[in-house]
Parts: sequence; structure tokens; C-alpha cells
Amino acid sequence: MARQLTLDLTMPPASSRDDFLVTAANRDALAMLDAPGRWPQGRLLLIGGPGAGKSHLAGVWAAEHDAQLCQGWALTPQGVDDLVRPGAALVVEDGHEIGGNPGAEQGLFHLWNLAGARGALLLITARMVPRDWGVELPDLRSRLETAAQAVLGPPDDALLPAVLVKLFADRQIQVSPEVVDWLSLRMERDLDLARRLVAAIDRESLADRRAISRRLAAELLDKLTPADA
Repeated sequence: MARQLTLDLTMPPASSRDDFLVTAANRDALAMLDAPGRWPQGRLLLIGGPGAGKSHLAGVWAAEHDAQLCQGWALTPQGVDDLVRPGAALVVEDGHEIGGNPGAEQGLFHLWNLAGARGALLLITARMVPRDWGVELPDLRSRLETAAQAVLGPPDDALLPAVLVKLFADRQIQVSPEVVDWLSLRMERDLDLARRLVAAIDRESLADRRAISRRLAAELLDKLTPADA
């Protein structure tokens, strides 16, 4: 049977505070994020793997604090002055991407100092702790490595199935609890894998006009999981 041409009709992910799924894996990090008055020198690093919810939380926090958002790789020493308003707030996303980029490293260094001088809050998201960013600027590296960190842990027994349900819902798909439970028990606790898996199931189901079943889920999980996993 010919495969059906599919269009990506995915709805934008639900990204309000109420849509963030709170469990033991992320509760402590969320509590730190919600207490900026306790951040040492008004700075916090939000650390978590791909799909852990960093951008979701950063967007919520930015909306609640009228903060500007920018990408770490796009920072330059010349551009940071306009980003930092006195007493305001700023979010730098994907801070780990500055490593080895002299302009971005210098930009974040100047931004870090300027935020302190102007009493601005600074939130930086990253996939890993600063020692693994490959930062070459010594003064910046020392500041980052001593900054407060809020760490989003790997998904626990409560979070992974809830995330799968949300990912399917974002695509306007109702999936049986049997499929969700089956996947939750067998897949790695990896939220990025969950995102890619749900996208693959959606595409395959539409292309071949197949119902979303345990069999389809198993086939695609096998394709997306390394042989040595």
C-alpha cells in the first residue's frame, strides 16, 4: 500500500506554567527558579539534558519577570549593553554553546559583570555544567563554575509517562494508556528520546494509516534505540 504524504500539523507545545509537569525530578530546580531573591548575586544556571524543560521554564520565568531572552552563541561584547536594563531580568539560553567561541565568551563575560553592576537578574540555561562547556576565558570560567545551579534531573517513574501523554496531546493525538505504560517501562529515561519517538510514531501512523499500537511503538522504539543500549 502506498504511503500517504503527511503534513506537519503539530500544534505549538503547551508552554504555560500550568503545563509544566512537576515531579521529584524537577521540583527542587523549580523552587530555586521561583526564588530569585535568593540567587547569589542575582544569577542562576538552569542545567538539564535535551528536552528536560529548560526552555519551557525559561519562557515561563521570562514572562513572569518581563525578561529579555537571547541565545548564548549570539552574544557579542558590543551587543550586551542594550540587553541589560537596570533592575530588570535577562535569560541566556543554551549557554553551553559559547564554549570555544571567543566573541560569545567575551559577550557573556561582559554581560555577567554588567548585570551585577545594574542590579539585573540573570538566568542561563545549559545542557551541562560549566566545566564541560569548553570555555577558554579564565575569568568567565571561574565565575560560571562557582555560580548557583538548579539541576533538572532525569525523568522519574511519574514524569516520563506524563511527558509522553503531553507530547501526544501537543500533536492532538489520543493514545491508549496501554501504549504509554508499555513505552514507559521499556524506553530509556530520556526526554529527548521521548520527543523524537512521539514524532516518529505520529509520522509513521499517518504515512501508513496505522493505528497507534504497542506494535508500532515497539518498532519505532527499536529504530531509535542504539543497538548497544
